[in-house]
Amino acid sequence: QVQLVESGGGLVQPGGSLRLSCAASGSILSINTMGWYRQAPGKERELVAFRTSGGSTNYADFVKGRFTISRDNAKNTVYLQMNSLKPEDTAVYYCYTNVVAGGYRYLEVWGQGTLVTVSS
Repeated sequence: QVQLVESGGGLVQPGGSLRLSCAASGSILSINTMGWYRQAPGKERELVAFRTSGGSTNYADFVKGRFTISRDNAKNTVYLQMNSLKPEDTAVYYCYTNVVAGGYRYLEVWGQGTLVTVSS
């Protein structure tokens, strides 16, 4: 079994910063992509950013220049540094990964979500 544990959400004022972390654990042989999605109230879940095992990154247009995704492959951890936060960034942020787990099973795994609220 593979699990993702997220941390770092909270309340921040507009223009502020937060850093989200997500650690993968369990019977993992290799991790392919790790990334973040978000879901605001009344809206569909949307991609924020992802990073492949080879280091390629992809960002949604609405976070380019403000958010940075990074990975510590040794720790099976992905980070999302969020700067210049706006009220419209308020959402539950979900960590996502796809891995090759024990028994050479391909799994897609989601975290439980962490709430980010941007408000004055």
